[in-house]
Amino acid sequence: MAPVASKAENRKYEALWKKYRDNATKSTPVDLKETEPERQKRIKHLEAHPEEWFAYYFPSYYKSEPAPFHKAATKRVLNNPEWYEVRSWSRELAKSARTMMEVMYLAVTGKRRNVLMVSNTQDNAERLLLPYKVQFEANNRIKNDYGDQQSIGGWEAGEFITEKGVAFRALGAGQSPRGTRNEEIRPDVILVDDIDTDEETRNPQRIKEKVKWINEALYATRSVSEPLLWIACGNVIAKYCSITEMGKQADKWEIINIRDKEGKSTWPQKNTEEKIDRTLSKIPWSSQQKEYYNNPISEGDVFKELTYAKIPKLAFCEQVVVYADPATSNKDRGSRTKQASYKSVIVVGNKGRKHFVYKVWLDQMSNGKFIDALFEAHLYLVENRVDVKRIYIENNTLQDPFYSQVLLPLIRKNSELYGFNLPITEDTRRKPEKFSRIEGTLEPLNRLGNLIFNVEEKTNPNMERLHDQMLSVSEKATVMDGPDSLEGAIWLMENKKAKNYNDYYVPPKESRRY
Repeated sequence: MAPVASKAENRKYEALWKKYRDNATKSTPVDLKETEPERQKRIKHLEAHPEEWFAYYFPSYYKSEPAPFHKAATKRVLNNPEWYEVRSWSRELAKSARTMMEVMYLAVTGKRRNVLMVSNTQDNAERLLLPYKVQFEANNRIKNDYGDQQSIGGWEAGEFITEKGVAFRALGAGQSPRGTRNEEIRPDVILVDDIDTDEETRNPQRIKEKVKWINEALYATRSVSEPLLWIACGNVIAKYCSITEMGKQADKWEIINIRDKEGKSTWPQKNTEEKIDRTLSKIPWSSQQKEYYNNPISEGDVFKELTYAKIPKLAFCEQVVVYADPATSNKDRGSRTKQASYKSVIVVGNKGRKHFVYKVWLDQMSNGKFIDALFEAHLYLVENRVDVKRIYIENNTLQDPFYSQVLLPLIRKNSELYGFNLPITEDTRRKPEKFSRIEGTLEPLNRLGNLIFNVEEKTNPNMERLHDQMLSVSEKATVMDGPDSLEGAIWLMENKKAKNYNDYYVPPKESRRY
């Protein structure tokens, strides 16, 4: 008698199979009036134009116009018989779907004969192989143009051979791939998908063992004399995982996030800005970074927790500073993998040893919205009756002339709309390395209870982003824009206090006592 768990998995598989099969059948009608010469001409044209081939045979997958990176990826795969590629494309960028269309193209046109689908478990590998199996069974257009694909016998969830002799096999991580042949042909396509799990990445030794299995047992199933296509699909869910290690040895490791370094959708034809905003608004910032930006967050490296409390009225503070960071530095703007920086405006006050974070605007915002945040911060000072208003904006040598050529004209324009000028001072200091500054300035304050966040702003999405970025601070963190602004504000206040402390009276030598 089969175990209960196996029965449950079988029921899930059958339900998914039926859903895929019905969809494939309904979405691929054929023109029964087409003549044989017309059919052959159409097939020849489609095979010469892979994007059109994908759109015709897979209409249920090819719903949106592909992005440039999709087309470039397909050209790499189809033009390089020997190829090793890792696709760390964000969720909702169709990495598995595009890979399936490419491999199906190679299979039905006779260019590949033996395909391995590898995932973290056998069940998961079978689930990922299911769309291939269903397309061979139920895609009317493939059957009409390339003949029936489903063979008699040996047509199982984990292993099947098409009528044209192309073998597909599902394999779980750690299982033996030895002897995986299709007649005399060793695997000429190895697909690795969803290979890492959150649980495993918490144990570096388990990842080390899995990577060893990938490099030795799995990769060694290939033929030395025949070309291999290797495509690994997976996001960077940990700083050390199977995907990062495969990426290091790939011919191409492509990291594509849901938004690019300018903060725009990388696939706007499908994922509009409004849809991305809606999706991301429902999950924590740390989850956004992991699932959509290939930026796993290691919480607690420097700041294990933050202190929230009711803080004094802003007017009672000895110093009040608004600190603004408009963008990433020029040296980072050309980075291929860096996501858009978080522009920030933060209001900080201090009284004695205590430093209070009153309000923050922190987001991947446009230049216009950043300028609006500057004016809102100034109005916040006015409303809270702050006498001495100081707004500092970071503008070191790595950022200029962005400030003078882009931001200043916007500030002047908004000054006319708001009816007042901003009391801006440029922070031109050349800053040391970001992590060292944040750790050195903020960690002692936070540890000793002298860095306090406004509890009334705790549920504000901007403050939540600052909270998550604070907890994610580490030497390897790629996003620390909020903590960086906070450090800038506190450094300025502490530096001013230090100058004041040094302005003391030195009595004559004869009057000193020891």
